[in-house]
This record gives sequence, C-alpha cells and structure tokens, in this order.
Amino acid sequence: MPARVLIINGNPMDATARIAALGGRPYGEGYSSALRFFEPELEFTILDAADGGTLPAGVALSDFDGAAWTGSALSAYEDKPEVGRQIALARAVHAARLPCFGSCWGQQIMCQALGGEVRANPNGIEIGVARAIVRTGAGRSHPMFSGKMERFDALTIHRDEVVTLPPGARILASNAMSAIQAMDLRGTAGDFWGVQYHPEFDLHLMGVLFRRDRQALLEQGLYKDSDAIAGTIADFTALNDNPADAALAAKHHLGPGILDPAIRMAELGNWLKVKVLPRAAV
Repeated sequence: MPARVLIINGNPMDATARIAALGGRPYGEGYSSALRFFEPELEFTILDAADGGTLPAGVALSDFDGAAWTGSALSAYEDKPEVGRQIALARAVHAARLPCFGSCWGQQIMCQALGGEVRANPNGIEIGVARAIVRTGAGRSHPMFSGKMERFDALTIHRDEVVTLPPGARILASNAMSAIQAMDLRGTAGDFWGVQYHPEFDLHLMGVLFRRDRQALLEQGLYKDSDAIAGTIADFTALNDNPADAALAAKHHLGPGILDPAIRMAELGNWLKVKVLPRAAV
C-alpha cells in the first residue's frame, strides 16, 4: 500500500490566490510534486490549515505515515485565528508522534507551538538563494543531509526566523542570515525535521515571489531598480527551463545544489526514506 502523506498548507487563501495570479502553484501542490519526485506512488491529502480546513470524516492523524508543512505569508507570533489554528494542529501532530517535515513557516510554527520563539529577522528578508548554509556538528552526521555538501546554498524566502528552539531540539545548520537554518526535534512525543529554507521550491516559483515582493526588494536595497529585478526573474525562469545553461548559472553563482533537483530537494527524499516509508511498511 502506498505511503500516505498529509500536506499541511500553512498559506491563507488570499496569499495563495496572489501567487496563483502571478503564475505560481499553490504551496500544497508544489510540495506534493516535490515529494513525488522521490516516491511517485505516494498518496496525499492537502489540508488548508490556515483557512480552517479539517481532515475528511473518519480520517485521523494516525492514518498518515508523515506530514509535510508548507511555507506561509503569516507570522507565527501573530495573534490571529489563522495562526492559532496551526499552533493547535502542530501540537496535535507532535503528540501523535507523526513524522513531520517543515519548511520555513513549517519550522517556525512547530517551534512556536512547542515552547520555542519566533521573531522578525533583524537582518531583514532573505530571498532568492540562502548562501553558505553550514552544517553543525549534529548536522554533519544527520540523515536529513545525506547527499548534501557540508556547506551549501538553498532557495529561500523568509522575513521571520526561529530564535529559540523548543526543549529537546538541536540546530543542524546555520548561515549569516539565520542561526537556525535547520533543526530537528525528538523527545517524549513526536519527530520533526525542519529547515528555514525551501527545498521544495524551484527557480520558476522564486521568480514569481520576486514579482510579488518587488517593492520589498527595492526598499531593502537588494536591487537598485525594477529592471534589475526583472532581469533576475527572466534569468531564473530560463534556468528553471534549462538548468544546463552554464553562462546563466555562473552569472548567479548557482551550482548543482540549486540546479539539480535530486540535490536541491535531498532533505525531502531523505525524510521519506528514513521516516515515512519505513512507517508505511509496518
């Protein structure tokens, strides 16, 4: 029987609609496609948690072999129903001992729910490529990073960051923008792997997010003008369609860790191999 994965879409409907209007896929669909790259026969249920979605009648968390938590435009420290619902769900996933992988918001909401702290990143927005992520001592031997370099780049977008881990958690990777770029959490209940970046993203979606956040890029001084942003969007879109374009890859300092999906998304494949598929086989 195929493994069953719950995709928890943390993005509210209005934010999803904006991405779709710019030519991007909803985060839940993108996540399921990324996971199927490694295991085509997976079965998925997408739960729109921010908007109050619930599991189908007669289905419980224990019916799944794993849960993957997407990114979101929300902030985990906000007092909003869209956030409160997901904090409650994070605690339920943890209590159910369901293997869980969280990207960006997924890492933040789990940490906020279990006693950690999330804040606005004082370094500002990290968007496009997170550079020079370095594995910690714990990260060097962690199975999440099998197939990755000890120092690597990753696709990313975030304005917030985890600043304090919940009890029982470990830092697995860091860079100059965020001290907690990856972590894990085990203990009396639950099993969680989290990253601040987005292994499930591709360069096409990054171009969409550059269009969406054009004003923030200008205000923070990351680009001198709109033409420079448009140039990066065009280059990223072209590289997404043809990752073998060596000149464009060199222009943006992008190597196989970004351009080869097996390496870029290795954390997801490792999570399936180590946590999800063995549970499904029992």
